[in-house]
Amino acid sequence: MTAPSPENIAHTLERLAEERGEADALIVPRGGSVSRMTFRQLDRDANRLANGLRRYGFAQGDRVLVMVPSGIDFIALTFGLFKIGAVPVLIDPGLGRRNVLNCIASVQPQGMIAVPLAHAARLWFSKSFKSVQLNVTVGRRWFWGGATLKRIRHRGGTETPSETVAPDDPAAILFTSGSTGPAKGVLYTHRMFFQQVELLRRMFQIEPGEMDLPTFPLFALFGVVLGMTCVIPDMDPARPAQVNPQTLIQHIQQYAITTSFGSPALWNTVSRFCLEKNIQLPTLKRIMMAGAPVPGSLLERFDRILSPDAVIHTPYGATEALPVASISHREILDHTWEQTRQGKGTCVGKAVDGLTLKIIKITDDAVDPWDDSLAVPDGTIGEVVVQSPWVTQQYFNLEEATRRAKIRDGETFWHRMGDVGYLDEQNRLWFCGRKSHRVQTSEDVLFTIPCEAVFNTHPKVKRSALVGVGPKANQTPVIIIEAEENLDRESVTQELLKLGASHAITRPILKVLYHPAFPVDIRHNAKIGREQLARWAATQLTNPT
Repeated sequence: MTAPSPENIAHTLERLAEERGEADALIVPRGGSVSRMTFRQLDRDANRLANGLRRYGFAQGDRVLVMVPSGIDFIALTFGLFKIGAVPVLIDPGLGRRNVLNCIASVQPQGMIAVPLAHAARLWFSKSFKSVQLNVTVGRRWFWGGATLKRIRHRGGTETPSETVAPDDPAAILFTSGSTGPAKGVLYTHRMFFQQVELLRRMFQIEPGEMDLPTFPLFALFGVVLGMTCVIPDMDPARPAQVNPQTLIQHIQQYAITTSFGSPALWNTVSRFCLEKNIQLPTLKRIMMAGAPVPGSLLERFDRILSPDAVIHTPYGATEALPVASISHREILDHTWEQTRQGKGTCVGKAVDGLTLKIIKITDDAVDPWDDSLAVPDGTIGEVVVQSPWVTQQYFNLEEATRRAKIRDGETFWHRMGDVGYLDEQNRLWFCGRKSHRVQTSEDVLFTIPCEAVFNTHPKVKRSALVGVGPKANQTPVIIIEAEENLDRESVTQELLKLGASHAITRPILKVLYHPAFPVDIRHNAKIGREQLARWAATQLTNPT
């Protein structure tokens, strides 16, 4: 048998089973009980599942819908599928029923491994699941047939799977959050995963043996292959903003967590609780916050919670390209935050090693092929495009979406991030918002993040959202305010208009509306649902109450 390529995530687990065999790979506290699995046990369980799945009928290249909660079964199943060359399909259940069903129909999975509730949905909404031929139930199987995970494990034995997975074979299909349009399946290869892991190791100086608390399920996979012990938190990953901070803090303290990934919404909840209860978290030496721009006020709070040598990283990227850039909280607070408050955008740092980043002229049209004249001078706001070996090459079964998101450049391509921003004199990227969220009036183009930052400096503003009402190229800019309590709207509106008039970028904004609670994305609970707010604003301007 040909030896597996080192650029293979499944092989990485096998290596860790040899190097860190008796160390815990996974710790899963739930209520009063704790489940543990060492690296050797995890590799053996993944082998057992791989063999059992293969004997049941799963084959290399099969797309397999995995709808299992974050935990030992989820991690072991994912590695088991990697080992036989099957392609796990991962969809956030929080996308909502209609979106999830559309995602399933688009990817046409041949198999499904899921909890009983998902299998019941498969029967009820059979049209979306018509491609599924093989079914495995994680838990108690009812009347829908197929195998149980317990039976798959029993049939698997313990021998090592025989398939050899090549680095450029498909590894997984991950769906985007759908925060600015339909969720799209992104095709990853084993090489891409491997390169991402190695890059994260270098960027954040992660050492095997560290304790990790990943609050987003996919990052538990990264944590394991980085050689860390992953403590899977007792929380609903689809609602990070509603996390019980006491539970998360207990995990951090009990297991001496050194690193953790989470959304700004989650860390906002945790940091406020820590300050309220005078709690410090000295074991944490690095936090990664991503999913939306991170306000300096949140970063400042952690100076009173973490040890002086701890670092908060705010990496920038997307499902299609992760990571792209990163910056530390110290650089933000010491050098860029005040510029952000003045409407200069959010600095997300320099492009990571091995990735090329350019800013091109903004267009909503497809671009093909690449031409150097597309690039704009430094300091000019344009569309962000990136190129690197770990940037995904296509959306699955979505040729038109792929055509619009990629720019062919000889034998390679550029990925269009769908974001706007600019490069400063230090070659740092300043994020200015989503391209689709820009507001185009008859005279100006306004960008969300710079404009909102100006209004967010008002003490009565919790956060703001810029939207456009009316036809493109002749929109009316509206700033929508999610306010703190006890607000005198009339006086605050006048203050906001005066504040907007004092900055050139916000001077065209003459309409102010108030919304009780902004809609946010399901994945991180941090990205503002500006499309929904724009529709709401249109009704308010047409039929004011």
